Amino acid sequence: MAKKILVVDDSTSMRQMVAFTLKGAGFDVVEASDGLQGLEAAKGQSFDAVFTDVNMPNMDGLAFTRELRQLSAFKFTPILVLTTEAGPDKKKEGKAAGATGWLVKPFNPDQLLNTIKRVL
Repeated sequence: MAKKILVVDDSTSMRQMVAFTLKGAGFDVVEASDGLQGLEAAKGQSFDAVFTDVNMPNMDGLAFTRELRQLSAFKFTPILVLTTEAGPDKKKEGKAAGATGWLVKPFNPDQLLNTIKRVL
């Protein structure tokens, strides 16, 4: 059975590029356009890993990560932040929120796949 990944990003084109890369490698992908939608998806099903952007409307990626970590099913699920934010303070904030890893946009498809395979 294919591993299922949740991709949360307010940019439709970015979600589609990440989903295309992951689906091409055999993963099942569910997409959400912000942290609130991502949280709703997470409450309704389980995922093997999560990708989230940081800057999104309604609920940003770090608040989403903190909320997700409160759900028992996601205590140990890899959560990877995929964002344009590259500053050490933001990365530190992400780690404190519960993020497993940090990738900077624009992403390299091979790097994305290597990272997801490493954390699964």
